[in-house]
Amino acid sequence: MAITLSRDRRARASMALLICLALPACGSLLPRSSDETRMAWQEFDHARQSIEQMIPYQTRRAELLANGFDPYRNPAVTILSWPELLQKFATADVLKTGILDSGLQACLAAGRRCTGLSISVRRITRRRQGNFWLDSLSFRREVLVTGWTFTAVIVFLDDLAIYRAFGGQPKIEDVLITRNPLGPIQA
Repeated sequence: MAITLSRDRRARASMALLICLALPACGSLLPRSSDETRMAWQEFDHARQSIEQMIPYQTRRAELLANGFDPYRNPAVTILSWPELLQKFATADVLKTGILDSGLQACLAAGRRCTGLSISVRRITRRRQGNFWLDSLSFRREVLVTGWTFTAVIVFLDDLAIYRAFGGQPKIEDVLITRNPLGPIQA
């Protein structure tokens, strides 16, 4: 009887030790995801600096293509036609008041000789955190969203870059929390 009791205690102690060691590792079982455009820029500031190097009325299309803005090699770059640029920049109020940048005015007046490039880069990571069991059973889910987004437009008249603008969100840091008091019944 003493031997059986001793084995039973050892089995319980071993099981308790295994559970104590396994519980902290449960967080690593939660899913992770990311959403990014494959690009050389690792940070928002790198993207901004590369756009700021373009000097209107001096930089040529070939220079930009050689510096990574080639839409055939870079998935973040989209070719814009004149009608797309017209739709993006020309509104009746802007054209009447003349407040549009001189490069854009020249572009819109040039018609089909005017083209552009649109750059859109994002690096977003979603990491679930919190209690593994509450998350798995859909009682409480906490997701940490981090990263950045960057957008830019470059306008060309023939082969000469005449306008550039950029924007985006340099830092994204959100926490999304979903609570379902009934757990899997409610989900």
